[in-house]
Amino acid sequence: MAARPVLIAPSILSADFGRLAEEVRAICAAGADYVHVDVMDGHFVPNLTFGPPVIKYVKAAASRPLDVHLMITNAEQTLEDYAAAGADSITVHAEACTHLHRCLQAIRGLGKRVGVSLNPATPLDVLEYVLDDVDMVLLMTVNPGFGGQAFIPAVLRKIEKLRGEADRRGLDLDIEVDGGIKADNIDVSARAGANVFVSGSGIFAEKDYKAVIARMRQRAQAV
Repeated sequence: MAARPVLIAPSILSADFGRLAEEVRAICAAGADYVHVDVMDGHFVPNLTFGPPVIKYVKAAASRPLDVHLMITNAEQTLEDYAAAGADSITVHAEACTHLHRCLQAIRGLGKRVGVSLNPATPLDVLEYVLDDVDMVLLMTVNPGFGGQAFIPAVLRKIEKLRGEADRRGLDLDIEVDGGIKADNIDVSARAGANVFVSGSGIFAEKDYKAVIARMRQRAQAV
């Protein structure tokens, strides 16, 4: 199948929270394709971050779609809240959903792009019967919960296998990667088959957001 477009999604987990609206406007102006919002509940993952009230203000500042990643248990109980707050795509974790298919159907019913995420050690088998029902699969390239972790190379085989399966089925599937993605290693995931790249410190730790986003896009497109 034809190569999919490269999409860059800065994670505001690494932004300056004291200047959050300004940071969101800055990454949008710098060429971000999505604004990635990591929602953590201190239960599924050992950290607490944003909820719907904060996401509502992020939405007001953003000129790009909000890519909301729910690292929470009982996600199905709060999907409507995140949709109402401004999420354009909602990704839930297969490990945290007792009834995954039902949860994905609920996201679709809210008119949002449907995503499902897998932790590094979770096999692709859990997607066998839902892969046709999603727009995007987010493969974690670190163990979720904290920013600034190192990329886990073993996930590359998973990306390759998933892209091969999506192509075999003729699916219009985005493969997103999140964790340790930087300008100097983005090409590795792109070569494996990923086309949506979440980067936190890899972007926000740089002084020139526009330059680093452009560099990331160029390196991913080159492969």
